[in-house]
Amino acid sequence: MNTADLTEIIVEKLDKILIIKFNNPNRRNCLNRIAYNEIGKVLRYASNDADITIVVFTGVGEFYSAGNDLKPNGNIDDMDAYIKESNEIFINMMRAFIECTKVIVSLVNGPCIGVAATLAGLSDMVWCSDKAYFLCPFVRLGIVPESCSTYLFPFLITRSKATELLLMGEKLLPEDAFKYGLVTRIFKMDELDTIIWPKLREYSQLPPESLLITKSLMRMHEKEHLYKALYKECEELYSRFYSEVFINAVAQFASRKSKI
Repeated sequence: MNTADLTEIIVEKLDKILIIKFNNPNRRNCLNRIAYNEIGKVLRYASNDADITIVVFTGVGEFYSAGNDLKPNGNIDDMDAYIKESNEIFINMMRAFIECTKVIVSLVNGPCIGVAATLAGLSDMVWCSDKAYFLCPFVRLGIVPESCSTYLFPFLITRSKATELLLMGEKLLPEDAFKYGLVTRIFKMDELDTIIWPKLREYSQLPPESLLITKSLMRMHEKEHLYKALYKECEELYSRFYSEVFINAVAQFASRKSKI
């Protein structure tokens, strides 16, 4: 795969593992529509590469990702067309995520906010560092959660805890993320090379057909619900993008980011 044209992510190969690193450290690894296009492209490639068994997401620097970049890309003449196109780009990335035949691991190395947190919930396995936390400030921004999280999170971490996270915007620390089953391992950053990557490489060497067929069997029953949640969330997101609360949040975000 030619990775020279990728600007928002770094892609590396480690034996049978494909590593995708969020690479926008100056903006705390925020994700934009370019990143969504690139992620979708790489996931579709991974699904069709017989040498890959595991895809690992992680972040460059101290942040995993601060979520969606609220600053628009370039000058926009038609905002409605831009929002609709962005929505479709996101949906295409989500389809690649849902349909990915390989085991997806979120290796959360630091703060994991917004869409990064909801995408982590869609992964097959989540490990996080003791410096990480999960935050979903969608309601505070006047919008709604995405990445199928309105279906997955009540199922993964109980309805009550999902209400705290998705509705109330409460921060989820590593210990609670482990307690409620969102993550299955908490690691120290100095354990990455000695414990974490060796363990992932060990997993990647498991018999590939059995590994990937078992993933398919585990997740086939939820696919209809995932797509139903995805399309409804994106429909509601589109309508909320015109709310006064969200417009003010974007203005504040742009002002704050310009000072970083």
